[in-house]
Amino acid sequence: MIENRVELTPRQISDLGLIVDGRISTSQSALDQHGHDESAFPSSPPSAVVIAASTEEVSEILQYCNSEAIPVVAFGAGTSLEGHVVPLFGGISLDLSSMNRVLEVRPDDLLARVQAGVHRIALNEKLANDGLFFTVDPGADATLGGMAATGAAGTTTVRYGSMRENVLAMTAVLASGEIIHTGRNTRKLSAGYDLTRLLVGSEGTLAVITELSLRVFGIPEKMAAATVRFSSMSEGVQAATEIVKAGISIARCEFLDAKCIRNLNAYDSMSLTELPTLFFEFHGTPRSVEEDALAVQEIVADFGGTEFEWTSDEGERRKLWRARHNAHWAAVAAHPGKKSVSTDMAVPLSKLAKAVALADEMLAAHEFTHSILGHVADGNFHCQIITDPNNPDELVNIRRLVHEMTLEIIAMGGTCTGEHGIGAGKIDALEVEASDSLKVMRRIKDALDPKGILNPGKIFAAKTNRT
Repeated sequence: MIENRVELTPRQISDLGLIVDGRISTSQSALDQHGHDESAFPSSPPSAVVIAASTEEVSEILQYCNSEAIPVVAFGAGTSLEGHVVPLFGGISLDLSSMNRVLEVRPDDLLARVQAGVHRIALNEKLANDGLFFTVDPGADATLGGMAATGAAGTTTVRYGSMRENVLAMTAVLASGEIIHTGRNTRKLSAGYDLTRLLVGSEGTLAVITELSLRVFGIPEKMAAATVRFSSMSEGVQAATEIVKAGISIARCEFLDAKCIRNLNAYDSMSLTELPTLFFEFHGTPRSVEEDALAVQEIVADFGGTEFEWTSDEGERRKLWRARHNAHWAAVAAHPGKKSVSTDMAVPLSKLAKAVALADEMLAAHEFTHSILGHVADGNFHCQIITDPNNPDELVNIRRLVHEMTLEIIAMGGTCTGEHGIGAGKIDALEVEASDSLKVMRRIKDALDPKGILNPGKIFAAKTNRT
């Protein structure tokens, strides 16, 4: 296994450059760009950035790196939040952003086939020509390969599912350079082990994903958005839970505390009432959308919801969700010179109100500025904690606090992460949550990547070298 940081030799850099026809860089700007993601983890630049243009090139690169014991970290857009793309052990950052072609759109099959470097927004712009859209929306304009690798979810999961439900098949390259094809372009599949879903969420530790077949949906006839305010977080979370239990077909249901709303007002020039707020979106026919909105209005009123407003104006709807997606940046902008540690957890719906209250209580007991938001209709919530990058001890203390919170969530029957993934930040929490099944995960890792070259130091703690 990879133990120490690996710096490439001039010979290795030359060899890799030949494989990719010179698309390799050791410039400081390229190394710095690929040495971090959107997390608060300190930058750790790779030894070189290698730009791949095809599955075959990825295969040759991995075959070479495996023979030379060079760590490989796949890189898409760098929008992950748990240090996923940080090359902790040096080696190469394998940039897949040039593999950005939409290979095929099949409207009759509600299917799109893409290369891993295609961005989410670019795909939806292409799909719109056929009246279709790809539903998984984590907020950031991430690449589809990166979204699959991290098992991304987001605001629309409550209605359409996460990447686990929407990746039908893929092409991937193992550490040895072997190219494999998993899944089929069918809605149902019961043939053999589900390798597709094994690789979805594996965070680049088992293989490098190069192509994906994705489920897509028809653009709804009508979309509408709504907001409602509450006097407390607990009331808002309980209302969201009740709406799900009532079976109302909401497309999005997001909770933001008062501090989030204050940050959004400043960042996006909005004038929302600074109280705990639920954002909703409804998809369907004009009549069904109106009926769903009125049903939600009745339920939230039972939990003290006020100022219920809904609109089917497309501009207003887009403005609202653009603001929601800017929550991370709004928090950072409100604290110049600082960074935001964004961590997520998920619990069964019946425990959600208790879990959010507990997290808020634990955070309030410390001096760190924080806010809470999340996709509460599926039991997933996020804590944003502001930290000073010039004070490394502060980040250590925040990480300790996050670990204490996740242990409480796990004890409730929840999970340490609903969508951000483990990365380098929640390894200790996974060891508690997965318990004896972690041994099986390690065996799978050892079987597919025996030298440990793929994204070392993520999901599992680093091991010492073995012969």
